[in-house]
Amino acid sequence: MTTSTASPSTASDSAAEPVSTWMETEDFDELDAILEDLRSRYDETPQWEFCEGFMAAVICSRRPIAADEYLSVLLGLPAEGEEADDETGSFADDAQRERFVALWNRRWSEVETALDSEVNSLEDEDCYHPEVMDIRGAVAEMPLEEQAAFKNEALPAFAQVWALGFMFAVESWPDEWTAPRDKDAAKWLDGALQAIVAMSEDDTGTPEVSPLSEEGTPSTSIARLNAFGEAIWAVYDLRELWKTLGPKVETIRKEATPGRNDPCSCGSGKKYKKCCGA
Repeated sequence: MTTSTASPSTASDSAAEPVSTWMETEDFDELDAILEDLRSRYDETPQWEFCEGFMAAVICSRRPIAADEYLSVLLGLPAEGEEADDETGSFADDAQRERFVALWNRRWSEVETALDSEVNSLEDEDCYHPEVMDIRGAVAEMPLEEQAAFKNEALPAFAQVWALGFMFAVESWPDEWTAPRDKDAAKWLDGALQAIVAMSEDDTGTPEVSPLSEEGTPSTSIARLNAFGEAIWAVYDLRELWKTLGPKVETIRKEATPGRNDPCSCGSGKKYKKCCGA
């Protein structure tokens, strides 16, 4: 995983307190362990990298989405008042849920702060650095006998799972990602989303570099690495776009009021002024 260096702030609507320390490797390991435990009861529980992409999309969403709403979608939790079953996710107990939410809120604060910071380079320590893994690189560095276990598996490309998590959130709330009427803004939205969609696809190029280590085994094409940079800037664009436009304003349609001498709409046969308009 990469390690974010952004300074955190208060996290969304989940009432998290500001934190004074940044997320460390041990914190992400703890999140992974909680998700693995959830997966023992609900096998569709995602990996953290997927959650990371999902979180970024929710932060960028045009409408602020409540924590209970988005965590239910992400983790498959039962609706309020319903009991967990084989088709829903569930925490082991309240303590586990509280710990997950606390760690989630800390990471949310880091990501939100990074996306609201003015950065000029992806190398900037305040830039958003997604927590992603290089699975192909990790397998390539295993002993040959261990690599054999992955021989027939379709390993995800670098940052592919992150992008899939991002687009899952977009697809879960399509109304919040509908193109605005302004043509320039709509073009801006489409271009940014296309950059992330590109990362959700496979890397079919020749492995040339290790994305997370200068000395690692080449596992990623240079084109893929460049596309990843474009996807990060796309997230910044989406955050700025929806902050600029603000939440959608619902159109209020008022029913036409009959004229005073028109027949009343209630069907009484009387004139409106003598009936409901009296």
